[in-house]
Amino acid sequence: MEQTIAIQGVQGSNHHKVAQQYFGEEVLLDECLSFDALVQSLTHEKSSYAIMALENTIAGSIIPNYALIDANNIHINGEYYLNIHHHLMALPNQTIEDISEVCSHPMALLQCKEFFKKYPHIKLVEDVDTAAVARRIQKTQQKGIAAIATKTAAELFELNVLSSEIQTIKTNATRFVILQKQKPTENIDQIDKASLRFELDHKRGSLATVLNVMSDCKLNLTKIQSLPIIETPWKYAFFVDVTFESYEDYSKALSILEIMSTTLKVLGTYKNRRDV
Repeated sequence: MEQTIAIQGVQGSNHHKVAQQYFGEEVLLDECLSFDALVQSLTHEKSSYAIMALENTIAGSIIPNYALIDANNIHINGEYYLNIHHHLMALPNQTIEDISEVCSHPMALLQCKEFFKKYPHIKLVEDVDTAAVARRIQKTQQKGIAAIATKTAAELFELNVLSSEIQTIKTNATRFVILQKQKPTENIDQIDKASLRFELDHKRGSLATVLNVMSDCKLNLTKIQSLPIIETPWKYAFFVDVTFESYEDYSKALSILEIMSTTLKVLGTYKNRRDV
């Protein structure tokens, strides 16, 4: 039976590209127009896996997505880093001067903010997805409106690229995680990265002590993100990513962190693909 992969967005989006590169070109998609819908696809078993953007080199962390993973008890079983290329596109026979409005996902608009300072006549409008906007422009044959999307989307929806590579920083990359409902069961010898969530007693030096434990156990901290605990004002949960050479070192650190933390949750263990 062919597995269905849930993506945020539609065919031609960056999430679609990650699905193809991670699972293969002929991938069966469940197109979701929000991250909430994506998680629901997974939890309701409409899909076997889901692709979720988690952080970008320009825009930073997509903080609500950390909360979605945690609240829905879904598991990270992999990651993928994709270089992001944003292109401005519209129906043929138009120039940038003809464009009065650009619609795109908020993250894409943020990543291209500097480009549009040169075109103050253009109104920037947030939308649900990059490729979905490109598809809508083609379907409605709407002139004067442009999308920010991939070149694949331009080809799929027969749009003309008005300007290429409009992202502020040309080395723009996004980290995506691969999610599943059930806890992964990979071989231990293939695992060298973990995503954890923990809470600490609110006292001086508690976080520093935890970080020292990680260092002493030879874990390399690659990411730390704090999120407020909604039910407890002014208390925070910490989300961290750590890499390690030895699974034994990770297990040792985990056993100590379980004692030191008021709560500890493993969001996922998987293969580090940062340097692949």
